[in-house]
Amino acid sequence: MQVGYREGEALPPGPTPATLISVLDDTAVTRLDDLFRSWERDRGLSGTALVTAHGRTVFEGCYGLADRATGIPVAPCTRFGLASVTKMFTAVAVADQVAQGRLRFDQPVIEVLPPPRRPSTLRDDVTVHHLLCHTSGIADYSEEDEDTAGYVEEYGSLWRERPSYSMRAPADFLPLFGDLPPYRAPGERYQYSNAGFIVLGLVVEDVTGRPFTEVVEERVLARAGMASSGFFRLDEARPDVAVGYLPRSSPEAVSRTNVYSVPVVGGPDGGAFATTGDLDRFLTSYDDGTLLGDLRDTVLHPHVEMADMPGFRSGYGVHLYPDGRYGHGGGDPGVEVLVHRWPADAVDLVVLCNMEGLAGDVRDAVVEAWQESVQQ
Repeated sequence: MQVGYREGEALPPGPTPATLISVLDDTAVTRLDDLFRSWERDRGLSGTALVTAHGRTVFEGCYGLADRATGIPVAPCTRFGLASVTKMFTAVAVADQVAQGRLRFDQPVIEVLPPPRRPSTLRDDVTVHHLLCHTSGIADYSEEDEDTAGYVEEYGSLWRERPSYSMRAPADFLPLFGDLPPYRAPGERYQYSNAGFIVLGLVVEDVTGRPFTEVVEERVLARAGMASSGFFRLDEARPDVAVGYLPRSSPEAVSRTNVYSVPVVGGPDGGAFATTGDLDRFLTSYDDGTLLGDLRDTVLHPHVEMADMPGFRSGYGVHLYPDGRYGHGGGDPGVEVLVHRWPADAVDLVVLCNMEGLAGDVRDAVVEAWQESVQQ
């Protein structure tokens, strides 16, 4: 799914993330926890945050309820919807097929997908590379704009006429964009594209002969040691899964879940589930070559400048930040997520929320805590 809010608000230059190890001492951790508990009380914060440095937990906090109906609190074992963070998994799955010799980054998509399995308007010069770094120029099925609330509402409205429970595989999305004319020729400029990653999912299926979700669960999640993660249907009764909640119209209004506002099962552009611990393991395996091997530097190369976000670049399914970190954000109705890694110092920051509007604030509070401490 689409990123539900703009990530272009670059933090001011600050200390290297290695200072998290010394700066987030007991006093800083207590201060952050007190702040987030006040947000839980006053702003409805519901989610969890994890910071690790060289594999050691520096901060971990859980707030709010995973299930408001039963009163189950958020815990470290809670699995949250990931929205567009899933695109990082898709890119790894594609790179894995390249490593196995089944695919090339510079390969035209029409060489892989037969006509019934690709957009009818797909140009013959659109390559896998273009899809991975959002420069394909193909039409999208749901456009991101700078109005976060407007985007989320628009995305949820897609399923008013088309039942969300009918969206079970990448091919189910083709009718939403497959006949639309392309915006422009490939390679001209960056434009974030959910549809591009749907097409990548179709590519993975065609070169492997297997469902996309099975490939990702075996070749990405299992290899990274993400035993609690997967593509869970929203109508399945699974333990430790956070329910996504839509914003209330008033404090007295009954809570509504996102079950009708997102596809019933996640796919190449978003919707997997994971814990903070599993995402920490993913970021480590991503960085140390376990998942990407010799292709790590290719995936993390700054292939294109991200339009309207000075200093930001796009790798393959990953955002590269001006301060040296990389990662991705995601937002769907009832979901907001951020994952970051500072590779020079092996520092990971994961924020998962089963509500909207506060993940960025949590992230910023953590980063500001170490910046302020170093400046003292």
